[in-house]
Amino acid sequence: MTSLINKKIVDFNLTGLYQNEFKPFTQEDLKEKWSILFFYPADFTFVCPTELGDMADKHEEFKKIGAEIYSISTDTHFTHKAWHDNSETIKKIKFPMLADPTGFLTRAFGVHIEEAGLSYRGTFLVNPKGQIKLAEVNDNSIGRNADELLRKVKAAQYVYNHPDEVCPAKWEEGEKTLKPGLDLVGKI
Repeated sequence: MTSLINKKIVDFNLTGLYQNEFKPFTQEDLKEKWSILFFYPADFTFVCPTELGDMADKHEEFKKIGAEIYSISTDTHFTHKAWHDNSETIKKIKFPMLADPTGFLTRAFGVHIEEAGLSYRGTFLVNPKGQIKLAEVNDNSIGRNADELLRKVKAAQYVYNHPDEVCPAKWEEGEKTLKPGLDLVGKI
């Protein structure tokens, strides 16, 4: 499998549910900002609403640091609307819910399950230049954590703005970073 890290996001054109309306979304919507592409298997399932509810609860925190969330499944935008209207958890969502019924974007990101027509739990962070800086894929039985994703987005933003530094394990905003160099070799 070829890594997507530092690759440019592909051109796409999908319909999404956003602010209770159907709207078109393209890669142009991701330009000049931090974007989280949050792939999940399907609407009306079990682990998916727990993850999407977690992301909805943290949405304002992501927005405060300049990151937008785009949830994506192979369901249609009509299915997203029905789920949004019928689930208290999903009603909390204020970010775009994109529909990828042809599997174009799920295939482009390597998370499409051909035999099922669904997606694995893929999380991708795209920087303002359109480059993928984080790529994680979970088995569908393993849910994700919005707090950990928020930490990783902050770390990616920090090194984006401080390219001569790196963030060590468990780095949190405001903590000490590392400046790679010969003086650190063998001393950590």
